[in-house]
Amino acid sequence: MKKGVLLVNLGSPDSPEPKDVKKYLGEFLMDERVIDVPLWARTLLVKGIILNTRPKASAAAYKKIWWEEGSPLIVLSERLQQKLQTQIDLPVALAMRYGSMTIKKGLQELVDKGVEEVFLIPLYPQFAMATTETIVVLAEEIRKANFPNLTITDLPAFYNREDYIEVLSKSIKRHLQGKNYEHLLFSYHGVPERHIRKSDITKSHCKIDGSCCATPSPAHEFCYRHQCKEVTRLVAEKLGFDAGTYSTSFQSRLGFDPWLQPYTDRTIERLGKQGIKNMAIVTPAFVSDCLETLEEIAMEGEEIFHEMGGKEFTTVPCLNDDDEWVALLAKWIHQWEHSKLKTV
Repeated sequence: MKKGVLLVNLGSPDSPEPKDVKKYLGEFLMDERVIDVPLWARTLLVKGIILNTRPKASAAAYKKIWWEEGSPLIVLSERLQQKLQTQIDLPVALAMRYGSMTIKKGLQELVDKGVEEVFLIPLYPQFAMATTETIVVLAEEIRKANFPNLTITDLPAFYNREDYIEVLSKSIKRHLQGKNYEHLLFSYHGVPERHIRKSDITKSHCKIDGSCCATPSPAHEFCYRHQCKEVTRLVAEKLGFDAGTYSTSFQSRLGFDPWLQPYTDRTIERLGKQGIKNMAIVTPAFVSDCLETLEEIAMEGEEIFHEMGGKEFTTVPCLNDDDEWVALLAKWIHQWEHSKLKTV
């Protein structure tokens, strides 16, 4: 069977204009794994409220970070795909969960090249309902409806793979070389607390307290909170960070339901108030820089820090098309191709 690879990232509006942002937000927020409430309530919230208020502000944010080539997330994902294609013989396609670069188009591109078996790579290190799960579920629905003879194998969350932690740690160390920072904040995209409980396959382990993420459990295979905390722990261990010089927070909360804490904006504020003058921040829930890293963190986060008396605010780029990250993806693809890729 001829094999191929499909990389899938989040997606982006076609332009930073309000009409395109509104269309994108409508698709994104109507996903039942993003806003997991009954359809009638989701429709009322998204189409009745959010899409009448949010697109203009979101468009302004996108305009701040938009590149001449287009959306940073799309451009960086395309660079990753192009570099990866030079390292492997299998065809590599790129798709987005939301927006015009659909998963269906990506699968069609591979099928047109004679591919019968696809290695689906969600570009997220940690598992979450609103990221990995929605990609895998939609890809399977599209396969059944359009490509019934196609076989799809997906890459599981890779947050704790030793080789991934090695690449991430080296990238962080390289970008912080020579920087005089007192504290490194690991900021992960937030999710509602109920997502953590819904993903708990034991239906009893996840308490979202001070101990459940550190207590071994089968629930950790699908626990986003545990997996984020584990990335922080493993990187800190790899780089030899002293206790108290780093911490974990969660960004991008939406609505009034409880989301994972501590919140990134409040953590930045607290660090500034505590007298931290130089801080750095890394965003390991993303592999590609995007609105949430380039605007929310690198712009809004820095502004908060300066308002609290902070001086130097250093943002560590995502892995993007880093050569070692590309080489690692190529290694995993070779292992899958020869049936040697193991889950951990």
